Amino acid sequence: MTGRQRLPGQRPLARTLVLAAGWTVVALGGTFALDPFRNYQLALVAAYLCATAGLTVLVGATGQLSLGHAALMAVGGYGFALTTNALPFGGLAAFVLALLAGALAAAVVGLLLGLAAARLSGPYLAGLTLAVVVALPAVASTWSTVLHGDQGVQIPFEGVPDALRRVVALEQWQAMVAVVVTAAVVTGLTLLRGGRFGLKMLAVRDDEVAARLSGIPAGRVKVLAFTASSVAAGVGGAVLCFVAQAVSPGAYTVGFSLLLVVAVVIGGLGSILGAALGSVVVVLLPWLIGRLTASLPADAAQRLDGNLAVLVFGLLLITVMAVAPHGLHGAIDAARRRRRPTPDVPPPAAEPAPRKVLVPTEEQR
Repeated sequence: MTGRQRLPGQRPLARTLVLAAGWTVVALGGTFALDPFRNYQLALVAAYLCATAGLTVLVGATGQLSLGHAALMAVGGYGFALTTNALPFGGLAAFVLALLAGALAAAVVGLLLGLAAARLSGPYLAGLTLAVVVALPAVASTWSTVLHGDQGVQIPFEGVPDALRRVVALEQWQAMVAVVVTAAVVTGLTLLRGGRFGLKMLAVRDDEVAARLSGIPAGRVKVLAFTASSVAAGVGGAVLCFVAQAVSPGAYTVGFSLLLVVAVVIGGLGSILGAALGSVVVVLLPWLIGRLTASLPADAAQRLDGNLAVLVFGLLLITVMAVAPHGLHGAIDAARRRRRPTPDVPPPAAEPAPRKVLVPTEEQR
């Protein structure tokens, strides 16, 4: 047998890369059909998708629940901003170096959390990651000389490159950069989940004791999975800092961290497409609610500001779990299977009746 044999559930590398390139080209082409505000929303969806994709792989493949991915996004954003301000040059090289610095900072924090995650599970792990988000404003205030407290860190404005300034607006350029970076992150997570390491994660999730007996280092798998998910969240925070031109602890609250979990659950645990659908819901739903409340009187709009969005997200989560327990992606797959024509299977052939064996009597003998 020639060539490398593919494992069950492992996708071909070429097919994954072709699909990633195709969807990236479609998204980049779509930026030319959108107005500046829609491109800004597309950039937000791309930034959130980095975090939700990493989170859905972590929860769906290893069963580790993290409520602190907002803090990991903040770490990536701060790493990006501080590196951008420290570099004496700008341009593409500065952006790539700052992006790598943000990913590295999130990887270090994720590695430390992953070491604890290898020994904790269930509510203990969720409580630890939630405590990191709660402590984020205190850390920003303690290191105010570097992180500038509640005001955050701003980055110098850098617009569209000169070669594209006449054909591309600022918001479209930011959306295009966000799409390319997110495509690289999502492709990496897809290859990670579909390879041998993905099978190890599934084995640890299904039965950790059996995985250890089979020779799989469960603790190491958990640590590496948490680190990879943290890197994705850190890159998402860096992209969000690039789009907003600043990073501050007020943007990464406990509510935002829980919202990422809600997006993953609504989209469908363990599904990259579900993470994308959840990111779209997280961006568009508050905007739609804001449009509805804008037509109300000022007092009612002020009371409903923020609270109505939380209520709607809660109701949406309950509805999706009751109607489609596997999320929006699971509902789409189920509808697709129902529409698919069932092949005509011929009925099984009737078994021949057993032959009767005539035993001669004593007189016949």
